[in-house]
Amino acid sequence: MVGAAIAHAITKPISNRNTNTESEKNAEEYVVGFRQAVADLIDVDPRGVVYGRSWTQLTYDFSRTLAKNWGPGDEVVVSRLDHDSNIRPWIQAAEAVGATIRWAEFDLQTSELTVQAVQSVLSPKTKLVAITGAGNTIGTRPDLKAIGAAVHKVGALFFVDGVHLTPHATISVKDIGADFFGFSFYKLMGPHCAALAAAPALLETLSNDKLLPATNIVPERFEFGTLPYELMAGCIAAVNFISEMAPGNGVTRREKIVNSMNALEEYEDELLEYLESSVAALPGVTLYGKAKHRTPTIYFSFAGHNSVDIYKAMAQKKVTLPASNFYALEVSRALGLGDAGALRAGLAPYSTRDDVDRLIAGLKELTA
Repeated sequence: MVGAAIAHAITKPISNRNTNTESEKNAEEYVVGFRQAVADLIDVDPRGVVYGRSWTQLTYDFSRTLAKNWGPGDEVVVSRLDHDSNIRPWIQAAEAVGATIRWAEFDLQTSELTVQAVQSVLSPKTKLVAITGAGNTIGTRPDLKAIGAAVHKVGALFFVDGVHLTPHATISVKDIGADFFGFSFYKLMGPHCAALAAAPALLETLSNDKLLPATNIVPERFEFGTLPYELMAGCIAAVNFISEMAPGNGVTRREKIVNSMNALEEYEDELLEYLESSVAALPGVTLYGKAKHRTPTIYFSFAGHNSVDIYKAMAQKKVTLPASNFYALEVSRALGLGDAGALRAGLAPYSTRDDVDRLIAGLKELTA
């Protein structure tokens, strides 16, 4: 479905956007459709949806833009729970203007990143707080709504990395209260690109670097060069697929998405219990994620066994079980795993108990 949409878009008349020729209209249709698809998926205003090559690229772009309003004495909060793409861009942007970075620590015993942990590093000097929606290795899902309220209480902006959360949960950015929220489409069966959403009025206040002839209209002024319309077509198809997974009695695409994602979350939570209990029963295993509210992701290692060796051996068995820090470098170091990290197993809409059984059978053979 996604591949067919991309192929169809790239082989039909297409050019730079406008509303005169057929090719211009086709391009315009994909851009408008992309923004509306993102809006329906995460409950935002389509006029504030920005396309990006990747989430890392979008975070770097916006960190540099937001840092123009920071200086010595200002503070930016990041967390140890996050993927490095929601840490390093903020650290580097703050350093460039003399602002201070403060760290929100997750609890090593519970794996939780609490509201109190974030509040402890907030102050009237805080300009922005960058927090993940879910840890991409240990799965922890912080209470974003409560954290957002605390952030706004001190007058700061709330930037949420939704890359690992969006494929596994029903998202309403309006309910969360995030000022910026984004995700990567390849995490939810789409092409390799990303989207960021913010209120159009907020985007209007930001002055980013761009080419002089390029439009100053929001959100286009944050998108550089000619957009990849074929990838946008693939993103639309991915959202349509999600909406039809378990649409229930939904009428609008948003209603169908909510029903589908609610059903998916219930299914993945049940399968996660089976996966986690099965892995926990293996000899010599250490499981690192302990948070009560988590995505269907487990992070683990085996005493006396190199995780990379297990990864390679499982690949020979046609089972994908990668070993790494997965760019969650601060998490890996905090857990005592250094930069090497551990094994990660995650679930998706197409995962089954049979998949889990194949994983467990392979691990039993390799770690016996």
